[in-house]
Amino acid sequence: MYIIVGLGNPGQKYEGTRHNIGFSAITTLADEYNISVDSNKHKAYIGKGTIDGQKVILVKPVTYMNLSGESIRELVNYYKINPKEELIVIYDDIHLDPGKLRIRAKGSAGGHNGIKSVIQLLETQEFIRVRIGVGGKLPGRDLAEHVLSRFPIEEEAIMRESLRNAAEACRIIMSEDINAAMNQFN
Repeated sequence: MYIIVGLGNPGQKYEGTRHNIGFSAITTLADEYNISVDSNKHKAYIGKGTIDGQKVILVKPVTYMNLSGESIRELVNYYKINPKEELIVIYDDIHLDPGKLRIRAKGSAGGHNGIKSVIQLLETQEFIRVRIGVGGKLPGRDLAEHVLSRFPIEEEAIMRESLRNAAEACRIIMSEDINAAMNQFN
């Protein structure tokens, strides 16, 4: 079984923002594989289903971004999964151009507070990450303002394609392995 978590902030105010690209990726997966993500458990909205024969739980934590680890820790403990092999976390990366993907099996938080929370509460840096580029902030713009902004019209098609790619990367990770996904999308 895999737990696939998209990081973001709950509430309509944050829908469609750069920081919520992880939530958007979960929505893309849910739509593609007909999984309802509407059960509120473990400080998250979750949905259970299958992707290419693999049992999955799709997750959107309802904690704010900086507390994402609380929900993930509860899920990992409850379902008794091995985070190194059965947890995939999808989130925004300001260090990548909009739409670019970067897949890794482990690593530091890289300044991302949601990932800092996950690492702290799981007590490991070893879990699969699918980072989606959202672009860096413009000069003179506050970082929080940037990540909480929406994508300009000219980037919307790129981001829709990146969400489909992120969903495909998750499928490849589960049906083949992380190296196959890294070779295709990194």
